[in-house]
Amino acid sequence: MEKKKILFVSQEIAPFLPKSEISSTARRLPQGIQESGKEIRVFTPRFGSINERRNQLHEVIRLSGMNLIIDDNDHPLIIKVASISAARMQVYFIDNDEYFKRKNTTADDKGVFYNDNDERSMFFCRGVLETVKKLGWQPDVIHCHGWMTSLMSLYIKKLYNKDPHFADTKVVYSMYNDDFNNNWDPRFAEKLKFDGFDDVVVNQLGDTSFENITRVITKYADGINVSSEELTPALQTIFDEATCLKQEYVAEENQTKVMSEFFNKVIEETVLI
Repeated sequence: MEKKKILFVSQEIAPFLPKSEISSTARRLPQGIQESGKEIRVFTPRFGSINERRNQLHEVIRLSGMNLIIDDNDHPLIIKVASISAARMQVYFIDNDEYFKRKNTTADDKGVFYNDNDERSMFFCRGVLETVKKLGWQPDVIHCHGWMTSLMSLYIKKLYNKDPHFADTKVVYSMYNDDFNNNWDPRFAEKLKFDGFDDVVVNQLGDTSFENITRVITKYADGINVSSEELTPALQTIFDEATCLKQEYVAEENQTKVMSEFFNKVIEETVLI
């Protein structure tokens, strides 16, 4: 039987960035899923705070060189790769000087979130999908960690839904108590429309708050799971009201087994959008 393919997409992964709830899960879970018999690929942004020399990142020339248009502007897509030898796992990095060269990840030194995080999320999600196509690797499930990956379900269900490479791909979104406290650009919906999204999607995203974006993207996900031991009341409500397949929080020692089985369930389930 052919191995199921799980694409892990995370806004941060240890040891390339400091340990956090997201970075630790995104480091541990792919290894466990790989050891359980599934095939994996792992993608993350190449933030400027990641030390390329120490982590031995190098550019993959055959995958780089594409330009992605975001809000009518061309942005070069650069792909880098590094290995986590202890996990026998490669990590692909989505890079672009304008979006990811700055020395902080999602907010400046004062904790103010960058006003182009919406575009960075768009670029990152599209960059992952275009790179996976170049690799010729067809994921059964894309498992998303962190709000910078949240748009993945929209892209798969609304823009890449006619692409045979992703015809059967399902999306699982992990919910963490990790948010942004200032809204995305008020022009976010306009940028999505330029990207090719229809009015059904665009009209839902005039409100660019973290809560509304999370609520909308869960409508297009095939599965969601709780990755923080206790969600905020607002996130818990979104989780409770979601109609896709759901997985409650699971302790670390049982996570690999439960999530592997959840992926199987999501793959087998047909969800109509």
